[in-house]
Amino acid sequence: MTADRTRPHTGQVVTVFRNRLREPAREAYAAELEVVADLARSMPGFVETKTFVADDGERATIVTFSDEESHRGWREHPRHRAAQRNGISDYYEEYSIAVGTTSYASAFVRDEVSR
Repeated sequence: MTADRTRPHTGQVVTVFRNRLREPAREAYAAELEVVADLARSMPGFVETKTFVADDGERATIVTFSDEESHRGWREHPRHRAAQRNGISDYYEEYSIAVGTTSYASAFVRDEVSR
């Protein structure tokens, strides 16, 4: 992924998905996550996804799509919907989702000469 591709742009749709996994579900979750993440990467308008795990075990995944139409396509994809149902029934102790459209974006990258 090039740095320019991951720089934020106005109009992008960003989802912040916070969750805690049920302990017995971790292995099955990892297998499904691999399938669903590959699917997301193949969707039109996909920009990037990253997951972070806090010291207390909470996970935060940030998913970015280039625009609302692309995000809607991902949100409504049948395989993604199935994964959401599986998450509720099998994987998550708790979760929350926040989705927003970027109204301001800025980035800084130190160039190689300055390093």
